[in-house]
Amino acid sequence: MKNYFRNWNFMRLLRLAMGILIIIQGFMDNQWMFVALGGLFSLMPLLNIGCCGTSSCSTSFPKSNKKTDEIIYEEVR
Repeated sequence: MKNYFRNWNFMRLLRLAMGILIIIQGFMDNQWMFVALGGLFSLMPLLNIGCCGTSSCSTSFPKSNKKTDEIIYEEVR
């Protein structure tokens, strides 16, 4: 469960909040198309999928900033 909540960022939380708000507004106005649309928008951040379908256009995770030692080469003749 910790791994699931580890990769959440601001945009993912914003999409979830917007989806929930669309669902609530759809119920209040009896607009079932908005409820379905809000369900779709809420499901996308929960499953971590985007418009690309497989999340292939998402940004990569930051890499660690490990410093590597500089290699000194010696020329052999």
